[in-house]
Amino acid sequence: MANIIDTLKEKIQGKDIAIVFPESEDSRIIEAAQKLGREGIIRPILIGDADKIVGDVSMCEVINPNTFSQYNEFVQALVERRAGKCTYEQAQEMLKKGNYFGTMLVYMNQAAGLVSGAAHSTADTVRPALQIIKTKPGISRTFGYFLMVREEDKYIFADCAINPNPDAPALAEMAVESAKAAEMFGIDPKVAMLSFSTNGSAENEMTEKVVKATKLARDKNSGYMIDGEMQFDAAFVPSVGEKKFKGSRVAGHANTFIFPDLNSGNIGYKIAQRLGNFEAMGPILAGLNKPVNDLSRGCSADDAYNTAIITAAQSVLT
Repeated sequence: MANIIDTLKEKIQGKDIAIVFPESEDSRIIEAAQKLGREGIIRPILIGDADKIVGDVSMCEVINPNTFSQYNEFVQALVERRAGKCTYEQAQEMLKKGNYFGTMLVYMNQAAGLVSGAAHSTADTVRPALQIIKTKPGISRTFGYFLMVREEDKYIFADCAINPNPDAPALAEMAVESAKAAEMFGIDPKVAMLSFSTNGSAENEMTEKVVKATKLARDKNSGYMIDGEMQFDAAFVPSVGEKKFKGSRVAGHANTFIFPDLNSGNIGYKIAQRLGNFEAMGPILAGLNKPVNDLSRGCSADDAYNTAIITAAQSVLT
């Protein structure tokens, strides 16, 4: 993982990328922000009262919403963005919360991305992003992928975090966006649309969803190699891929795996992590207009640091 992070740092060097951390009273976040500030690759922005932050944050920018000179402008912008779904008074209350205020900094182009979740739930991190930043044009929903790393091996697993049962159009979106993510990490994407069936070996509602998703993904003319439906062994093992799915350029050589539902995605990455000794980096959110990423509440300072580097890279590379 260290080599991957170092490569991303080289790609974002000198670009003056600001990343927001709403959880400024968490010691892990402070440690990560301090390291980022010292290195000078990312400009950390901490949300909160400087008097309540424990530690030297002289290399970071600290913004207190209660004394922020553009607060009223932010409130009005939030009201307009929510388009009748919140009043001015409700927007004022929302912006007292760090995640909402931090997300507005990103929306108002005063930061490139946001990292939260050390002390908040996934919903508390993702909801403001969906309400304010929203998804990219042509993307119906965000999703969470994992970068799976073991020595020199690197793979993308998606969706492992957000959508319980995505439909075919959503899976098609995930396929293309995951390929873009793979490129950011130096992977030449070969995308497998996973199923318990390979190339028509079984036919039912579940397999047909993946067949349709594969066609929709190809219809996007992204230029990426995307194929399916296929079982994991057909996607991963060259001899099995050749036997079960002759003529496929992906079968047997896949490195980007799109799971048909959250059950299989979540189980799959954890099996690789626990039995295969892969390091799982994520979930990394994709599909948003600007990057927001969710930490685990059990994260370390290194996790927060790495996630900030990835978020910064997303802002310029995807």
